[in-house]
Amino acid sequence: MALPYTIDTHRPTQIGLVTLQSDETIERDFRMLLPPDVELLVSRVPSGATVSLDSLCAMEDSLTASARLLPIGAELAAVGYGCTSASAAIGAARVAELIRKGADTPYVSDPLTSLIAACTAHGIGRIGLISPYVASVSDRLIQGLEAAGISVTSFGSFDEPLEERVVRISRQSVRDAAIHVGRSGACDAVFLSCTNLRALEVIDEIEAELGVPALSSNQVLAWHLGVLAGFSSRCTRIGQLFDAA
Repeated sequence: MALPYTIDTHRPTQIGLVTLQSDETIERDFRMLLPPDVELLVSRVPSGATVSLDSLCAMEDSLTASARLLPIGAELAAVGYGCTSASAAIGAARVAELIRKGADTPYVSDPLTSLIAACTAHGIGRIGLISPYVASVSDRLIQGLEAAGISVTSFGSFDEPLEERVVRISRQSVRDAAIHVGRSGACDAVFLSCTNLRALEVIDEIEAELGVPALSSNQVLAWHLGVLAGFSSRCTRIGQLFDAA
């Protein structure tokens, strides 16, 4: 005998996230930032153990298939792609096009697009950039920012190509690097690039030391998805970014 049932017509806001196979940080950060009534649905895209322009661009071939693995029955208010450097290497418009081929959603964002939106919202034109990447990857990111009218006035990198080591860089090291870079040149904000970098929990400390906003890849992406889907004012307010939510 088939058991009777009813359909629950209430549907919470649902956000999709396509993150890297190698990423150990972004899901935890998103669950800290997103309101408890927003559902986070995650798929992963194959990614290399090392970060290079070649390994980043290789993800282009898998983005649509990875987006298709998000739940078919979901109503995705927005979808984020969780890779800052690949967004610069592949191009934000191309990333959005590929994800929309695999997932039905009105909005797609990525950390680079989100950072540019955050800078626009806060009137930020000069940033200090902290990167874990090798020079060729960092250079492509800087080019993407400067094309959007954002100057990188100071810069520092951990110069680490291995993802399994990037995620193990201590929060104290991230904090100290951000403060050093923030004091090395006149900037309106500092940006800690890479969704795998453990940066979220030191944002408030960095801001207290520097007196300017501290932005991280996961923070700006969660914020921008919230702006697009209409829940940014209910996010956990980590950093000055959310003062303009």
